[in-house]
Amino acid sequence: MNLSRTWAVAKKEWIQIRRDTRSLALAFGLPLFLLVFFGYAIQFDVEDIRIAVLDESRSQESRRLVEAFEASDLFLVTEALTEARQAEDRLTRGSATGVLHIPPDFAGRVGRGDAIVQFLLDGSDANTATIALGYADVLVADYGASVVGRTSGSGMGGIQPDVRVWYNPTLESRNMIVPGLVAVIMAVIAALLTALTIAREWERGTMEQLVATPVGRLEVVTGKLLPYLAIGLIDVVFTVLCGVLLFQAPLRGSIALLAVLTLIFLVGALGFGIFVSAALRNQLTALQVALLGSMLPSLLLSG
Repeated sequence: MNLSRTWAVAKKEWIQIRRDTRSLALAFGLPLFLLVFFGYAIQFDVEDIRIAVLDESRSQESRRLVEAFEASDLFLVTEALTEARQAEDRLTRGSATGVLHIPPDFAGRVGRGDAIVQFLLDGSDANTATIALGYADVLVADYGASVVGRTSGSGMGGIQPDVRVWYNPTLESRNMIVPGLVAVIMAVIAALLTALTIAREWERGTMEQLVATPVGRLEVVTGKLLPYLAIGLIDVVFTVLCGVLLFQAPLRGSIALLAVLTLIFLVGALGFGIFVSAALRNQLTALQVALLGSMLPSLLLSG
């Protein structure tokens, strides 16, 4: 190998890089963008778990227990409830991840060491629920030990927490992961299905023939979207059945509402693929952009 010739090629390449602003932007801008993007998007810390409090005791002892939750770094007490039915409403609407229920006889039973507090928890996110459950046990145990002046062998002090997990009682991660995977898979597949439609017409030279017809733009886009919408709906049914039958993921709630939301979701994902295909006019480039544009946000920004 001749070093002078190698150096000459290197100088030539450096000159080309200096003239190519896209390469410079890729080299210096992309690392910064990815660092900021991933740094803010990927976070596994669990904090500020929203809980509501139903204090039926309204005593000094119950207030101290509530203050222990308010002083913690993990929980964020957002609301004081007045009725038991409000607890179900808050968990159903998702405005609270947990509800701390203190019964009316709490103050009298604390001194005897047999007090019970109820902690209702939304288990749809198994990871958050597990951490919240463990932390709540510690707070209740510490408070119970301080009240009775001793620490029991079970670590619960004089208060026993009655924990009830909703929506995912066994806290199995697959009950959370499988439904999320269905959404991620369909977002990617739907975008890829339509990413080639208009770009294929441009590469084959048939777009000019299509434009020459009396068919309007909206009619072209809608006509190209409808077949893939039907395919996408079939894919959703297939993947949901696989999730239920293979992974025993529960399917509860309104099927009609699921169908309507799925239709809206697929139209958006398919529309993104058509937009990429029309903007780039190249099948390979459109496929790559559609893959990145659908997969990365689905995985990193979905919570």
